[in-house]
Amino acid sequence: MTAILGISGSLRRDSHNTRLLRAAERLLPGGAELEIYGSLRELPHYDADLDIAPAHPAVAHLREAIAGADAVLIATPEFNGTLPGALKNALDWASRPYGESALRGKPVAVVGASMGLFGAVWAQADARKALGIIGSEVLEGELGVGQADSAFDEQGNLLDPEQQAALAGLVDELIARAERVRESEAAVAA
Repeated sequence: MTAILGISGSLRRDSHNTRLLRAAERLLPGGAELEIYGSLRELPHYDADLDIAPAHPAVAHLREAIAGADAVLIATPEFNGTLPGALKNALDWASRPYGESALRGKPVAVVGASMGLFGAVWAQADARKALGIIGSEVLEGELGVGQADSAFDEQGNLLDPEQQAALAGLVDELIARAERVRESEAAVAA
């Protein structure tokens, strides 16, 4: 079983990015599952003075959720041309302890949805940059869902067949990468 942790960078109840994660969940092949992390708003602002043992409960929950997943799928909106603060804050917490974070070596894919035409492509690029610096194994593929308010059907599926196929392809690639990492770790441990 391949466990994927979905993280929506939006705190909004009716978030288009959470809908995008749900659409990805429906495209998963057998043997894979996606759990959406729902506690982004509970994280305190990153402060190195607070990054001590024992970790804040919300921080510990985030780190444990990432560590327990085989891969991470992030869906980000775009605020003022970049990542929303809540998502950047989560990445900052997850990046610690330096060199040993749960994201280090973890396969991660980034997608995004926005009300504008470009589907949060700048935010996706910034997320991939931060994740690369953290040490994640970041997939280069992207999916930008623009005009997200009209991009989904009533069941939450993407209306555009090309976008749906791109999302399915990205999810398949993420699962394949996670399986390669798991096999490599097993070989090292043997």
